[in-house]
Amino acid sequence: MNNPLALLADPPARYVDGALMDYLIIETVSALRVSATVSAVRAKKIEQEMAEAGLLPPPPVLKSHEQRDSIGSTTARSSSYVDEEDEGLRSRLEAMGLHVGANLAERLSRDRPLFSDSLDAIKFICKELWVACWDKQVDNLRTNHRGVFVLQDNTFKPLTRISSWEGRAETLRRARLYVAFPAGIIRGALSRMSLHGTVTPEITSPPHCTFQIKLPKNA
Repeated sequence: MNNPLALLADPPARYVDGALMDYLIIETVSALRVSATVSAVRAKKIEQEMAEAGLLPPPPVLKSHEQRDSIGSTTARSSSYVDEEDEGLRSRLEAMGLHVGANLAERLSRDRPLFSDSLDAIKFICKELWVACWDKQVDNLRTNHRGVFVLQDNTFKPLTRISSWEGRAETLRRARLYVAFPAGIIRGALSRMSLHGTVTPEITSPPHCTFQIKLPKNA
């Protein structure tokens, strides 16, 4: 007969391989990229068929100077967080991270009292959440005490093994995609603590990474 006291005990801890998150992100980015490409090709084909059937006006033909302007504007936009062509992929990765971060924060803070202010919540992110997700605490935390926090990780785990044979520029482009999911985790965790703001990652030399968090001043 089973011990009735065993039914009152906490369930046994379940463990997964430490590399699982790395493999998950790699496969997720690849799968979403293929999905986005297929979707874009399908949409372009439908538009072309509708244009040939007279249901849509044909696409305008750009003159040479207009093409140069278009290329220039695309180059200017590429200096942002990610390239325009990757923005859809980035937003989907961040949305997935939102759900993961919210659930993790709820699980990790279930036995804690409510956070007294935003700084306590950020410290929770730097310590508890970081250890749970990336096996270490944040290396440095800075704030201007007006709602802006900068979290610095000198060896951010999702970027420790990222590289590209195409050179540094391609490595940085890929790295910006691979931090979209962690940025979503941070934002999701904050939202579960009723702190709604923006999380912007910045990468200059992988695996070094910083996350700038901006919260409302009255948070």
